[in-house]
Amino acid sequence: MKPRITVITLGVNDLEMALHFYREGLGFSTEGINGQEFEYGAVVFIQLQPGLRLALWPRKSISQDTGITESPACPTEMTLGHNVGSKAEVDSVMQKAQAAGAVIVKPAHDTFWGGYAGYFQDPDGHVWEVVWNPQWTD
Repeated sequence: MKPRITVITLGVNDLEMALHFYREGLGFSTEGINGQEFEYGAVVFIQLQPGLRLALWPRKSISQDTGITESPACPTEMTLGHNVGSKAEVDSVMQKAQAAGAVIVKPAHDTFWGGYAGYFQDPDGHVWEVVWNPQWTD
């Protein structure tokens, strides 16, 4: 299988609140909610980088579409990594996320592997790592 991931979908409890957090709070560009004319179609798409989008989709819609019963979310199932260019940028993003309503799980700190990182949870509990890796230059 050749990797061709083009969309990462986050299940959310309140689509309007998630849209506000990501658009107004973090400054992610989006056209807003699409597909409201369909019972389970309301979704937000955010262009992350060329070829990759973040989708915000109500958990009940994911449940209906997949046939999987909704269950409590577990924040340790996965994290999303947001790599930046400096320690100062890590601090700036963490502050912006907190001001937008994120919960700081672990403040930014020097890591054991030589980088600098912190963790926050969005309003739906999804964990984001904001990280500067001095070994990644691009």
